[in-house]
Amino acid sequence: MPAYHSSFNDEPDVRQVGNLAILPIKTRIRGPAPQVADPSQPDIIDETLDLFRANSLFRNFEIKGPADRTLIVLILYVSDCLAKLGSARTVPTQIEASKLLNTLSVDSFPIPGDANFALNAHYAPPASRSDSEYLRQYLTQVRQELAARLVEKLYADGTGKPSKWWMSFQKRRFMNRSLGN
Repeated sequence: MPAYHSSFNDEPDVRQVGNLAILPIKTRIRGPAPQVADPSQPDIIDETLDLFRANSLFRNFEIKGPADRTLIVLILYVSDCLAKLGSARTVPTQIEASKLLNTLSVDSFPIPGDANFALNAHYAPPASRSDSEYLRQYLTQVRQELAARLVEKLYADGTGKPSKWWMSFQKRRFMNRSLGN
């Protein structure tokens, strides 16, 4: 059975940095990401959260377009977020989880082209230094929004504890990889 691919692979006129798609997102966080034209439609972050658990079960993933490359980076980031929450000494409350993941999202991280980026074989480096900086800012903004939405999903049941169904994926590694956070 094949993995689930991004529905944004077929989007026309999507900017690419290296070979990573710069997709519009619904966010209130400042940054360079384009805004979604129709807020009722799902964005790449919604798609990442929907496909995370199913795709986490796959060791192989055939990349069918630039949006798939963005999806891979975001799925690996969600995996790192769950691992960070799972490694806390005590079960974090929703506010503590928000703080932990917001800190993780703005921490320094490698991007395609950096020597310590885990998937350099599958990603083209940005063409220029300005593209590299734009990609870093875009990924930072997307990571912040993804962390905020992930916390909402983890604590949606109102018990004050993260969902055990989500936390059961904290040790799973999509494609047996990690972004190394």
